[in-house]
Amino acid sequence: MLNLVLFGPPGAGKGTQSEKLIEKYGLVHLSTGDILRGEVSAQTELGKKAKALMDAGNLVPDEVVIGMINNKLESNPNAKGFIFDGFPRTSAQAEALDKLLAEKGTEINHMLALQVPDEELIKRLLLRGKDSGRADDANEEVIANRIKTYNEKTAPLITYYTNLGKYTAIEGVGTIDEIFDRLVAAIG
Repeated sequence: MLNLVLFGPPGAGKGTQSEKLIEKYGLVHLSTGDILRGEVSAQTELGKKAKALMDAGNLVPDEVVIGMINNKLESNPNAKGFIFDGFPRTSAQAEALDKLLAEKGTEINHMLALQVPDEELIKRLLLRGKDSGRADDANEEVIANRIKTYNEKTAPLITYYTNLGKYTAIEGVGTIDEIFDRLVAAIG
């Protein structure tokens, strides 16, 4: 089973590369945002708990998110593997994910981090903002803050996966196919 964590700041190309990796390796996409919305709309027990927390303006605790990921893993018993998008975001989440996967007899194989200079990210996001109409991609100050937050929050995860020998930095500048080829080479 191939399990990947795909990382990168906003605008690094995670969505584009995820689609290509899913197609090549037959992986199931695990986006915590999508899972959360799905559980809430399906009104599962975890979804109801998450909705109550979000409605009160609170973050959904790790154990609830891990429970939702467990549901997704169990609902895809024949998956060739999973690509994790937006999770883990902290070392505690990474440890919880490792524990859950170990219970299922599997593990994270690679943490691949797309690296793109900040100026390039800002350029890409402003361009995406014009096309998509996403307000968070239209304001350069908001974009710069998102990148700063990403860099501060993910640094401990890089250390975590480096210590496990599973972290690989991938140059995220070039054509879509060039970047994809670098990802495939890192996966091996």
